[in-house]
Amino acid sequence: MRIKCSKSDLLTGINIVSKAVSTKTSMPILECILIEVRNGRIKLIANDLEIGIETYIKGTILDEGKIAIEAKLFSDIIRKLPESEISIETNSDYKAVINCEKSRFTISCKSGDDFSYLPIIEKEKSITISQFSLKELVRQTIFSISDNENAKLMTGESFEVRDNQLIVVSLDGHRISLRKIELNGENENVKCVVPGKTLQDISKIISGGTDDMITIYFSDKNILFEFGDTKVVSRLLEGEYFKISQMLSIDHRMMVNLNKKEFAGCIDRSLLLVNEADKKPIILSVKDDNNLYLRVDTNMGSLNEEMEIEKEGGEIIIGFNPRFLLDALRVIDDENVKIYMNDSKSPCIIKDEKESYIYVILPVNINTAAY
Repeated sequence: MRIKCSKSDLLTGINIVSKAVSTKTSMPILECILIEVRNGRIKLIANDLEIGIETYIKGTILDEGKIAIEAKLFSDIIRKLPESEISIETNSDYKAVINCEKSRFTISCKSGDDFSYLPIIEKEKSITISQFSLKELVRQTIFSISDNENAKLMTGESFEVRDNQLIVVSLDGHRISLRKIELNGENENVKCVVPGKTLQDISKIISGGTDDMITIYFSDKNILFEFGDTKVVSRLLEGEYFKISQMLSIDHRMMVNLNKKEFAGCIDRSLLLVNEADKKPIILSVKDDNNLYLRVDTNMGSLNEEMEIEKEGGEIIIGFNPRFLLDALRVIDDENVKIYMNDSKSPCIIKDEKESYIYVILPVNINTAAY
C-alpha cells in the first residue's frame, strides 16, 4: 500500500474514527485503525465491537492494500508532523514507513486481514434530520443519562419514531429529559435504546450545520448513522425502555412562569455554597405575592434570593438538587420557562406549550415546617 495525503485531511479522518478505538481490551487489533485503500478510495476504520466508525479521506493512491496501525501511536505521529504532505508506505513485513518533509518514521503494524469490519445494516427503516437537530437533541437530553452500569438501560437514550416525530428520552432515576422534533415525509414507527457514549461521540464528530443532513437507519440490534463520507454503527442496548407516560401526566395545582436567565443565575450562585459531599438542596418558596424565594443553607454559608414571577395556583415550599435544575435550564433556549408543581413530594415539570421539551425533576425530601 502506498498513499499520499495532506496532514489536515489525514488527521481529520483519524480524529473521527478514533472515537471507536478500544482503550480497554485484551485484543490488540481493537486498539488499531485500519487503513484500507481499494477501488480508488482511502478509508479509515476503527471498531471496538460496540461502536464502529469508518470515513473516507482525500489523497493520492499509488498502490492499493490495507494495514492496521496502533491508533494512539499513529495519531501522535501525525499530529506532530509538519503541516505538509504525508506519504505512507507498507511492506509485506507489516511495517509502515511514514514520510513528511525531513521526518521518516518506520513503525510495526498488524495485518489488515485480522480487523473486524463494521456490520452490514439493512437500510429498511430510516429517518433523515439535520446534523444541527441531532446535535441539539443530544445536548438537551444527554446530561440526564446514568453512569451506573448496573442499570444498563439508563446509560442510553430512547429513540422513538412515532406519529412522524422523533422523540428522545433519557433518565437517571432522579430526572427525565424529553425532546421531540417533527420529521419530514412519512416515517415508519420504530423504538430503540442507543448507548449514551455513541450519542456523545457522534455529537463530537458531526458539524452541526442546519443544511448538513444525517440519515439514521434502525435494525433489530444496531443503529447506523450516515453522513457525508462517514458511517457510525453502534450496538443497541437490549431491553424495553421505561414507561414514562405516567410521570409526564402528573397533576399539578400550580404553575410558575419566570425568566429563565434570571432563575438560572440564582441557582448558579447557590452552587458557590454547595459541594458534592453536602448534597444540600435549594429551597423554592412560592407565596401569595408574585415572588419566588430561593434559599440555600450549607456549612459554608447561606444564600437568600427572590425574583418576580407570574403564577397560577396557591403556595408551595419544595427542595431540589440545584444542579438538576440548572442542567435543564441551560439547554432550554426559551426566554421564559413554565414550571408545573403539585406538592413538596411530587416532581416538578418544566415544559413549553407544544411539549417539544419536557424535563421532570424529583424533589428532595425537606422539613417544610422549617421554612
